[in-house]
Amino acid sequence: MKQRTEIVVIGGGAVGCAVAYSLAKAGKTDVILLEKEAHLAAATTPQAAGLVGQVRNTVERTKLAMWSVATFSQLQQGGQANPGWRQVGSLRIALCEERVDEFRHMKSVADEAGLEVEFIDNDLANEKWPMLNFSRAKAILWCPSDGYLQPSDLTMSYVRQARKLGVQFLTSSAVTNVDVQDGRVRAVETDENQIECNAVMNAAGAHAYHIAKSVGLELPILPVRHEYFVTVEANGLKPSLPVVRIPDSTLYLRAEVNALLCGGWEPKGLSVDPTTFPLDVDPPPIDADWDVLATFAEQLSPEMPQVSQLGVRSVFKGWPTFTPDGRFIIGESSRVKGFYMAGGCNAHGVSGSAGIGRHLVESMLEPNPSAYVESLSPDRFTEQPWDWATARQQAQHYYETYYCLGH
Repeated sequence: MKQRTEIVVIGGGAVGCAVAYSLAKAGKTDVILLEKEAHLAAATTPQAAGLVGQVRNTVERTKLAMWSVATFSQLQQGGQANPGWRQVGSLRIALCEERVDEFRHMKSVADEAGLEVEFIDNDLANEKWPMLNFSRAKAILWCPSDGYLQPSDLTMSYVRQARKLGVQFLTSSAVTNVDVQDGRVRAVETDENQIECNAVMNAAGAHAYHIAKSVGLELPILPVRHEYFVTVEANGLKPSLPVVRIPDSTLYLRAEVNALLCGGWEPKGLSVDPTTFPLDVDPPPIDADWDVLATFAEQLSPEMPQVSQLGVRSVFKGWPTFTPDGRFIIGESSRVKGFYMAGGCNAHGVSGSAGIGRHLVESMLEPNPSAYVESLSPDRFTEQPWDWATARQQAQHYYETYYCLGH
């Protein structure tokens, strides 16, 4: 293994591998990615639902999602190691007039960003999803270029393409410290050796807080529990069905082969304080919360009465990270030169991974990054005071209100 490289990426999930791929595409190929587990995409990534939606409340977020979709489509054409990208479209259902107004705003944002979105009637929606009852729908927003993918397959697709460009991926290599001298990154220390480098990309997910702390940065990156269930197979469920979001019921759903995948956002979230466990210890294990999962099914029953008859085949749960302001933390710290963040993804780590990689490359290589990318800098938390109690409450609240009006 090389003892020196230009860039070290810490974290082998979808975000870390997307960052490595994006750097390589931009000409930065002297890169080593380190993952502490025995294989890549081992922690939060495989627990993600894989939904990819581009309809957002701001032009910047919409364009980031559009970039990700364009990347997924390109990777899908690669033959081997494709991301399992299914561009089946998405239906977003409004159950109240206030939500209809929000959808109108979203459509205006989409129009400005150049994203194809249209309102469709209930009959057409029913043709697209025959098993759903749309009688309560006040409006339905259709985005034909949305879809879903398999998170682990996406990660390995990034890996395959990045390897072809020269990136090295090292598993079973746990980072123990990032060495800083004279205010600049000098090396990354692992449980086996030390790798000298010019830059470090922190994409360590639930451990991103600990990696940042090792260089003296205190960043509010909060793991918050998220879970969803997959039913047994049922007639009428097929992979070509569009993704569905019912924000007034805090729900999302899609087909999982010939079964139903259903998840949502809990009104009383469960977070974990990253200061209570060290870098070399995983976040606490998560037990399936059957009361919460049953509530998801109950909320879905008006639109899909048969959900109560479908047995649950499996439950997925993980610790995606959230920030107090609901925005990514991307870019270099002004306090530690060469230390870059790619964390606090607010449940967009997989779907936004390609866009996150692009933004990180922009922050690193462009002489004049956009105002939006600059606004994601870790400096917003290191150059102004904040406290953990408030930050944890705000980050968890962002999760709890994920589908709320005005979010």
